[in-house]
Amino acid sequence: MRLTGFALLLAGTLTATAATAQVNITAETTSPGGSTYLATSHMAEIAGTSGIANIQLLDGQTLTNSLQNVAEGKTDIASTPHVLPFLMSRGVGPFGKLGAERGAELASNLRAVYPYTLGIFFLYAYDAKGLSGWDGLAGKKVFNGPPRGGALTNARAMIQIITGLKDGEGYEGIQSNWGQATSIISGGEPDAVVLPELFPSGRISTLGAAGRLTAWSMPKEVYESEAMQKYSTAPGSAPFTAPVSELSAILGDNWQLVSEDDTFRAFATIGGDVVHKDMDEQLVYDLVAAYIASLDALKAKAPFGNTVNYDNPGLGMCGANPITYHKGAARAWEDAGYEIPDCAKDS
Repeated sequence: MRLTGFALLLAGTLTATAATAQVNITAETTSPGGSTYLATSHMAEIAGTSGIANIQLLDGQTLTNSLQNVAEGKTDIASTPHVLPFLMSRGVGPFGKLGAERGAELASNLRAVYPYTLGIFFLYAYDAKGLSGWDGLAGKKVFNGPPRGGALTNARAMIQIITGLKDGEGYEGIQSNWGQATSIISGGEPDAVVLPELFPSGRISTLGAAGRLTAWSMPKEVYESEAMQKYSTAPGSAPFTAPVSELSAILGDNWQLVSEDDTFRAFATIGGDVVHKDMDEQLVYDLVAAYIASLDALKAKAPFGNTVNYDNPGLGMCGANPITYHKGAARAWEDAGYEIPDCAKDS
C-alpha cells in the first residue's frame, strides 16, 4: 500500500513525459535467463512503454567491458556485480592494465540505480563424470565463467580457498561467453562447473533435463574459516545458506545435493545496474521511479523473481563498495518509501 500515492504521482509524471520526445540511451547486460538480464530488459521495456526513453539493449556482454564503457561515458547503463567497481577502483584483477590511478578515476564516475542478487556459487557436475566433489577437482576441466569478469574472479577464488588449486595450474579452467555456457556444459566438455546459479534458473532447468547431476555444498569447516568469511563479505559477495530439502525441491528429481549435514553452504554474488555520475538527474529519477512502480510485474516474470532482492536498495552498499546511488535514483527510491543508507548516497 505504501506505493499507492507514489504510483498515482508517477502516473501523472509519465503521462507528461510520454508527450515529449523520448531520449535514446544504451544499456549492456548479460545473456537472457538470469536476474541481471531480467532487471535490465525490464527497465528497457518500462522506459519505452512509459515514454521515458528508448533503451537500445545489448545482451550477452562481458560485464567487465560494459562497466568500463559506462565509466568512460561510452554506454549509459550497465549491469555489474559489485566486485567489479571495487576491483576497478584499485586497478587490479581484470582492470590491471588501467593501473590504480586511472582505475580510481574511472570508478569514481559510477553510480548505482537498482540492486539484485546475480547468483549463488557452488560446484556441480553430471553424475556421468564420476566427480567425487571438491576434493576431486585436481587435473579436471572446470567451467568457471566468461573470459573476463566478476563471475570468473569469484569462481576462481572459491575453488582456490576450498581446494588450494589455481586455474591453469591445479586444474584447467574453461571459459566462454554466457550465451554458450549451457551448450558447453551439456555437451560434456567440462568435468565440473562452478558458476553463479539461481534457484531455479533456465540454465539449471535445461541441464537437469539432459541428465542427472550432483551439487556439492561448501564444506562447513571451510565456510566458517576466516578466509572464506572474509571473502564472502567482501564487495560483491554475501554468505548463503539454505536447507538441503528446500533446494532439492526446487531443483527437481535429476539433482542430488551433497552436504555433511542438512544445510547447503555457498556464497552469493550481488550487484546492480549502474550509470555515469553525469547522467541527467531527472532522467534517472524517471527511469528508476517507473522501475520501482513496476516491481511486482518484474518479479512475476521469472520463478526466481521474489528471491533476488530486486526491492532491497541497501543490498551490498557501503563498506568497501566504492559506488553510491545516483542522486536521481536515491530520490526515486526514497519517494517510493524505501530507505537508502546515508553511506550509499552521493555526496
